[in-house]
Amino acid sequence: MKQNNNEHKGENDQRHHFFKRKTINQTRPQTREIVGDLWIKCPKCYELAYIKEHEKNFRVCQKCKYHYRLRWQDRVKCVLDADSWVEINSELRTADPLKFANDGEVYPEKIAQTRKKSGINESLVTGYGTVDGRPLAVAIADFAFLGASMGSVFGEKLVRLVDLCLENRWPLLTVSASGGARMHEGILSLMQMAKTTAALSRLAQARLPHFSLLTDPCYGGVTASYAMIADVILAEPGAMIGFAGPRVIEQTTRQKLPTGFQTAEFLLEHGMLDKVVSRRDLHHILSSLTKLYAGVKVEETHPELTLSPRLVRTEEMRHAG
Repeated sequence: MKQNNNEHKGENDQRHHFFKRKTINQTRPQTREIVGDLWIKCPKCYELAYIKEHEKNFRVCQKCKYHYRLRWQDRVKCVLDADSWVEINSELRTADPLKFANDGEVYPEKIAQTRKKSGINESLVTGYGTVDGRPLAVAIADFAFLGASMGSVFGEKLVRLVDLCLENRWPLLTVSASGGARMHEGILSLMQMAKTTAALSRLAQARLPHFSLLTDPCYGGVTASYAMIADVILAEPGAMIGFAGPRVIEQTTRQKLPTGFQTAEFLLEHGMLDKVVSRRDLHHILSSLTKLYAGVKVEETHPELTLSPRLVRTEEMRHAG
C-alpha cells in the first residue's frame, strides 16, 4: 500500500513538472516608475488616467470630474487665448518689516526657499491677455507659494493691476486659492484686505466689471475681502470655500455641520455664488461675460447665465445707470 502511494506520488510529480511553466530570466520593467511617469491616479475615485490625456482635459478626472489643483501657468492656458498672456510686476518682492522668525527660521530664508521651489517671486501672478480677442486683466493666486497667502506684495500687485484696468478700461478676473493672510507679516497682511477692497471699489465706480473665480481651497482673509466682492462670482466644482475651516467651526460651535458644507455646490445652493463652472466651460463663460459687459445681450452669448439671480440684478443695475 505504501509502495502504491509512492508510485502515485511519483506520477503526480511528473505531471506537475510537465505542466509547470518554465521561468525565463529577463528583467521586467518597474511598474511603479511607469505609473509615476505615464499615469496619474485620481485621489477621489482612484481611476488611472494617461498623463497626456489628463493634461489635455485641464487636469480634470474624466470619470468623477474631480478638479486637481493647478499652477498659475495652467490657469493661464485654461482661461486666455493662446500666446496672449503678458505678465506684469513680476519683479516685486516682499520685505521683512517685522523681522519675523519661527523655530529658528527667519522670514527672508523662508521666502528664498519658496521662490526656488515654486519658480515665482510671490503668491499672486498678475498680467493680461485676451479671451476670444477681448482684453482681460488676470490675477492668479498660486497655492504652491506659501499656500497663496496674502502679504504686502500680494495686495500691491492686485492694486496695480486694478490701476491698469482703470487706465485701459479693461475687465478684471481674479482667480483665488488661498489659506488667508500671511502670518509672517502680521498686521500688514491684514491691511491688504482693506487695500484690495478699496481698489475694487474704484473699479466699480468706473463701471468696470470684476469677475471672481474661487478654486480649492479658498479661505481666510482672501474670502473675506476681494474674492467675494465681484460682479460675477464663479467657482470650480467641489472647491472648498469659507473663512474658517469646517473642523474649527465644529469645535467652536459644538454642532454637526451639514453634508457638503463649504463646498462650491453648497454655496451656490445658498445664494453665495452665481455659477459652478467646469474648467472645460470656463473660457466660454468668460467670453460670454466680457461680451455681456460690452453691451451684448446675455441670451445671445450664454443662456445659462440668466439663471443666476445675482446676474439678473447686476444686469438691471447696469442698464439703470
